[in-house]
Amino acid sequence: MITQETSAEQITANAKAVISRIAAACARAGRDPAQVELLAVTKYAGPAQIRALLETGLARHAGESRMQGAAEKWNSPELAGLRAGVTLHFLGHLQSNKAAKAASFFDAIDSVDSMETARVLSRKAAQAGRKLPVLIQVKLTEKETQSGVSAAEASALVRETAKLEGLAPRGYMAIAPVTSDPEELRPYFRAVKRLFDADFARPAAPDSKNYLSLGMTHDFEIAVEEGSNLPRVGSAIFGN
Repeated sequence: MITQETSAEQITANAKAVISRIAAACARAGRDPAQVELLAVTKYAGPAQIRALLETGLARHAGESRMQGAAEKWNSPELAGLRAGVTLHFLGHLQSNKAAKAASFFDAIDSVDSMETARVLSRKAAQAGRKLPVLIQVKLTEKETQSGVSAAEASALVRETAKLEGLAPRGYMAIAPVTSDPEELRPYFRAVKRLFDADFARPAAPDSKNYLSLGMTHDFEIAVEEGSNLPRVGSAIFGN
């Protein structure tokens, strides 16, 4: 559980342990661990905790899933001078009325799930003179509360998003179903990996990268073994 009392020393130890687990997962799968980047989920962490992590140099990506409070947190004095060295991702469901703020504040949006959202984001990003990297969110459950586009519709959304002036599709993100046994998630991760390989076979531009963002604290090792190169980890870093 994440608490505001987690010390800098504990956060450093936790982050090193996560990196080691990612490296071990890569070794099992015959992958180069240098190709996998850690995305630290910071939505429940305070500025001092985030600073402790960033000062380790172990995470260059961070993610927030709620607009409210994110700007205040990341513009706080504790993070002054560190924000520029982080790619800040928006991970949550994006409402159209908050797209303008998201397009101007975040470095990437990892949860695009409709052309309506994509068009609004593109317009706002273009107005700000930006070409905003985005991931398409694939829905892996039947829950109505789960955001995302179906696997059958994902490729078409990538193609249409690529036509928009203000957006640059860079891959897929998905949230796996909740299960007590992460091994059960391999088929889900493999299905999204197949989509990724088909739709993002071409390398991104020289100054960018294509991402397959699969895996969270309870299942990131399985996700990395199945091809994720941007696992999202929060409580394993910031928890006691």
